[in-house]
Amino acid sequence: MKTILVAGGAGYIGSHMVALLVEKGYDVVVVDNLCTGHWQAVKGAKLRVGDLRDGNFLDQVFSEFPIDGVINFAAYSLVGESVTNPLKYYGNNVAGSQSMLTAMKNHGVKKIVFSSTAATYGEPEKQPIEETDRTEPTNPYGATKLAIEGMLKWCDKAYGIKYAALRYFNAAGANTEVGIGEDHNPESHLIPIVLQAALGKRDHVGIFGDDYPTPDGTCVRDYIHVRDLASAHLLALEYLDKGGESGSFNLGNGTGYSVKEIIDTARKVTGKPIPATVEPRRAGDPSVLIASNKKAQEVLGWKPERGLEQIISDAWTWHSSHPDGYGK
Repeated sequence: MKTILVAGGAGYIGSHMVALLVEKGYDVVVVDNLCTGHWQAVKGAKLRVGDLRDGNFLDQVFSEFPIDGVINFAAYSLVGESVTNPLKYYGNNVAGSQSMLTAMKNHGVKKIVFSSTAATYGEPEKQPIEETDRTEPTNPYGATKLAIEGMLKWCDKAYGIKYAALRYFNAAGANTEVGIGEDHNPESHLIPIVLQAALGKRDHVGIFGDDYPTPDGTCVRDYIHVRDLASAHLLALEYLDKGGESGSFNLGNGTGYSVKEIIDTARKVTGKPIPATVEPRRAGDPSVLIASNKKAQEVLGWKPERGLEQIISDAWTWHSSHPDGYGK
């Protein structure tokens, strides 16, 4: 397999995927509408700017390049916005994936790795979360990703398009060798927010509730280095290329870190005080979300290699050298 199409490859996780594929000698084509992505993040790949929902655009790309497989990151992903504007999320995420699968079917491309989410589970019944657990999303973002997983399942049955749906938890970190990192506007992820406070771009970090049933009272989440995530996508692609069966896989460290642990680790890494204040709980925040990554280890041969300190250290290298993100 040589030429890989990365949809959403100018985004945060997508650009790290592109960097790994290029490093491993693949030819990479990125399609991105640059709505939230950054062209500066695309290193060593061919970029075609357009929207996945435009079937003619995708037909041109699939005709121009001998695509062997697809990795699809393209999606809107703000949970809060999905609740207030669900049609925006269904109209982009589900329709975009439908358009991509149609192009794959029409051009005989039979392998896709799909960027899914832990939000497909909703409020988990137990910890750690396993792939066979109940999927009942509590927001439209998670619901759109679950709908796409269903579409993938039926496309496998009907057209023989094999898929790996990777459900991941909290991606963080940066690729300091290539010089790419996280640049969202608005920023909603904890680690970049904490590092913005370290840079003086925020006056404090808000801790939403310190009375949860956890060791220090703050929410516990499973964080995974973005480069470990990219490695999992490549292993999933190679697994499908060898004839592996379609399926869903959790990607996480299998270890949770609390909000206070994140802030304390960031203080240690940056040497900055990072003021934090406790604020009221947010509605719908589960106390603990941790993934079982046993299936990904056993089937894909994947396990994360980087811990919390390296995640924050790499993120700090990026944010401190790019305080205003890309090209500003």
